[in-house]
Amino acid sequence: LPVRPELAARTPLAREAAAQLRAYLADAGYAFDLPLQARGTAFQQQVWRRIGAIPRGETRAYGQLAGELGTAARAVGQACGANPLPIVIDCHRVVAAAGGLNAGLGGFAHARGGFLVEIKRWLLRHEGALRD
Repeated sequence: LPVRPELAARTPLAREAAAQLRAYLADAGYAFDLPLQARGTAFQQQVWRRIGAIPRGETRAYGQLAGELGTAARAVGQACGANPLPIVIDCHRVVAAAGGLNAGLGGFAHARGGFLVEIKRWLLRHEGALRD
């Protein structure tokens, strides 16, 4: 991915978030510890908690999570796309069924291709869940 200049943090929380993001980028095993609360519907919160339980280096299919939650894969995908903290709440670990969109990768932040999906691909490689 292209390197871009880091924006200056304006608050103590932003400085801490930036420091933790740098730590994660240096070491995929780093665990975020930020006092953040993502706002969303009860269903979105349920999906995000389930996503947070996916171990680093592993993935789950949208359909698999949907089956566990008793809903449709598309609903899980919509909740993933609505995730306001996409690296902290690891929605990049949710992928399409093999042979699906983007050869099983799925979308990212409501994008079906392009830069955001390349970010998802990079995050999965960084965590050791994707080798291509």
